[in-house]
Amino acid sequence: MNEIEFILYVNEQNKSKEFYEKLLKTKPFLDVPGMTEFKLAENVKLGLMPENGIAKIILDKLPHPRKGNGIPRCELYLKVNNPLEYILRGIELGGKEMSKLQNRDWGDEVGYISDFDGNIIAFAKKYSH
Repeated sequence: MNEIEFILYVNEQNKSKEFYEKLLKTKPFLDVPGMTEFKLAENVKLGLMPENGIAKIILDKLPHPRKGNGIPRCELYLKVNNPLEYILRGIELGGKEMSKLQNRDWGDEVGYISDFDGNIIAFAKKYSH
């Protein structure tokens, strides 16, 4: 694989763009009607696509994504140096806290929030036992 991109289907592209731009403290490198893209790492991107855009592509083969709005449909698991800072910023920007930052069985300290569309965002770092 040369590049990896995760695309979230969002109700309001501009509102979600502003949320992720401020949450991740990075500007999108692509922002056109129908797609906003952020570079998360050297070969990893996060895309935001309006629900109506993907609905035109999937046509009558799958339900319109707006029918699942508010239902968690994916999780972004982002390892950062300071997860609490991201979690608090996400809540301040209008995200909802799902689970407080705490040590988990798999060896990470993780906290969970959701964005406006119900997508789950985990901010994590390794913890020492």
